[in-house]
Amino acid sequence: MIDYELLRAEAARHPYPLLFATISGAHLYGFPSPDSDYDLRGAHVLPARDAVGLLPKRETIEFAGLRDGVEMDLVTHDVHKFFSMLLKRNGYVLEQLYSPLVVRTTPEHEELKSIAEGCITRHHSHHYLGFAATQWELLRKHDPPRVKPLLYVYRVILTGICLMRTGRVEANLLRLNEEFQLPYVAELVARKVAGPEKGTLAAAELKFHEGEYARLIALLERAGAETRLRSEPESRDALNHLLVRIRLRDMSSK
Repeated sequence: MIDYELLRAEAARHPYPLLFATISGAHLYGFPSPDSDYDLRGAHVLPARDAVGLLPKRETIEFAGLRDGVEMDLVTHDVHKFFSMLLKRNGYVLEQLYSPLVVRTTPEHEELKSIAEGCITRHHSHHYLGFAATQWELLRKHDPPRVKPLLYVYRVILTGICLMRTGRVEANLLRLNEEFQLPYVAELVARKVAGPEKGTLAAAELKFHEGEYARLIALLERAGAETRLRSEPESRDALNHLLVRIRLRDMSSK
């Protein structure tokens, strides 16, 4: 059960107006444990005088700590930085933008979601391939290997395949698996959610998942090669116009 009241209170503490704030991490991916922290992500709006001045800008705001006994991890970027990241092959910001777990929204958030569809390109497959490789290495570093990073591996690969095939951003592993029908996913999620005592893999299990990792990576590579997605983002002008409107609105309100 997500404590939206706690998260809205955290968003209200932010030093700048928020374009949006959403939940990422295990809650978004569909396998939060009882002790999972909250990952709050979003975009904020620096005052126009700060954004255009020569003084150092707080382009990224971060907080990690306890709120009412709950671990909280907040990261937001100024709209200029966030929009710039959308124009790159950055799957993180896409997942944050399209997260259905919304804590704070604005009309511009909805507009940005529409514009950002034109930022999704075939090159986002490289983001998910690299992210999956990183998570696989993290899995192999632990002895015994843990279920949590394995779930991240599968989530990342399936999100990438889905994005390449459909242009749709889906980060929830259980919803993804409604299409992919991997028979072991539900059991792995149940083990992770149950807690640390069931959260490790036996050697025979790891051997099986090595084969699945290789098979699914090949599927992601093929999906990236065969996708009909554009090669370059087509929303630069629209993002620029939205950014200028946001800055001018701030100036006119002073």
